Amino acid sequence: MATVTAAMVKELREHTGLGMLECKNALVEADGDMAKAEDILRKKSAAKAAKKADRTASEGLLGVKLAPDGTRGVMVEVNIETDFAQKDATFGAFVETVVNAAYDAHETDVAKLLAGPLGAERERLVQSIGENVTVRRVTALEASGGCVAAYLHNDKRKGALVALKGGDADLAREIAMHVTASSPLVVEGKDLPAATVEKEREIFRAQAADSGKSADIVEKMVEGRVRKYLAEVSLVDQAFVKNPDERVGQMLKKRNAACTGFVRFEVGEGIAKDTKDFAAEVAAQVKGRT
Repeated sequence: MATVTAAMVKELREHTGLGMLECKNALVEADGDMAKAEDILRKKSAAKAAKKADRTASEGLLGVKLAPDGTRGVMVEVNIETDFAQKDATFGAFVETVVNAAYDAHETDVAKLLAGPLGAERERLVQSIGENVTVRRVTALEASGGCVAAYLHNDKRKGALVALKGGDADLAREIAMHVTASSPLVVEGKDLPAATVEKEREIFRAQAADSGKSADIVEKMVEGRVRKYLAEVSLVDQAFVKNPDERVGQMLKKRNAACTGFVRFEVGEGIAKDTKDFAAEVAAQVKGRT
């Protein structure tokens, strides 16, 4: 039986990022063989990650990376189970690793990103932190004859990428900040799918049906509400957050710029969160021990 030294444990820990006890046990199991110990830890990481895969991860952070010349930007959302674990430095470092990998590979397909070394790193992180970690989504924007900028809210849970034709990075960042705060759905009203507009029209029509107005008046009311809705969800028609007296479209026009696209992320949006009764959970655990 080979002697497992503290230096060996330290080296394995530096390679894998896992705890000292886990590394020591793996080295003992591998009879001091460093390569075999890494394989043992990799298999255990994969097994633990698989067991936690069905656990809801609705907390997390966003990551952003921009090209030095401002022509390209990437944004990612990486999720974890609790806001406590979200603050772990190793989780934050993993978010940066993910956004760098997506940027370098020009890849927005999560499955393809995780098929390589990034997937193994995620598994090690799950084993280290003890919570499910998922790379939920990746997006990218490019600009030709303009620039891409980003804005992340202070907590890195809300943010946006914006691409402009014309303008400059400062203007694009201001628009990204507006998108983050105001949540537009499209650049212009005409960009909204016809089916979405018709669905809203039907809702407004049902609401106006009991007004007692004539059919032609009801239709005018409905179309008025549709126009208002389109203005509310269209970037260029929204009042600019830093100057509500000016619409975003007006500001862009004055700066000889146009928005060619944007993406807004908010951590956990659309994910059904688990609602656990802590007292019931503790009671169930106590009952299971008796």
